[in-house]
Amino acid sequence: SIDLSNAAISLIGAIMLAITLPQYGAGSLLFVLALLTLLGAINGAILAFTHVPSFALTLGTLGILQTAALVVSGSETIYVSENRELVTVLYRTKFMSIPLTFWMGVGVAIAYWALLRLTIIGQHMTAVGKNESGAILSALPTKFVKIFAFALSGFTGGLAGLSIVAQAGSASASGLGSALLLPGIAAALVGGTSISGGLTNPINVVFGALTVAFVPIAIQAIGFSAQSQSLVYGVFIIAVVTLTTTRTRGFVIK
Repeated sequence: SIDLSNAAISLIGAIMLAITLPQYGAGSLLFVLALLTLLGAINGAILAFTHVPSFALTLGTLGILQTAALVVSGSETIYVSENRELVTVLYRTKFMSIPLTFWMGVGVAIAYWALLRLTIIGQHMTAVGKNESGAILSALPTKFVKIFAFALSGFTGGLAGLSIVAQAGSASASGLGSALLLPGIAAALVGGTSISGGLTNPINVVFGALTVAFVPIAIQAIGFSAQSQSLVYGVFIIAVVTLTTTRTRGFVIK
């Protein structure tokens, strides 16, 4: 399965955080993370019980959440005034000259690596990713696994939304974080995640993200405009998938 809605989840999370933070303070952090985890779980439940292709489902969710971001924000930038320091401290505080938001990402990657390698639910996720039919025949709780995986995606999107507000001190439907989908997919693929599922190392995805982060710099260095980024990401994704997908006789790519 693939979640195309995670960038939109991050964006709506950033907007909700910017709106609620002045009034509710630290409570808004828990509320937004819980809400986005629930949104992810709903995605997973629909996928698990209706068998709608994840690409189509999350593409629809992407459109819904993008519209929700515009409506909730009023198509304006929402600046955080009160309690701003609760989140901006994550970006202003640095360790080894690098903001804590980056180290938070590294910590999440390590935690997810441990989840996949050292826990039963993580092994079930890998099994479903590699061979869902085999997992069903082995009586694994495949529906719960999908719901759990998409809930994790929503939770992680919430952390990304938190990082957006920490860096910008504001949130908007067209501002920082509004173009994360293609770079996010590219980072996962460069980090060794298989597009067909069942193979990933979250720690390697961090290095994939660092590699992808150089794309804007490279584009400007060779003289292309900033608007060319999406083109480069698109070509990059196609090239990586083409070069890394295993093809055997009779193998069908869905």
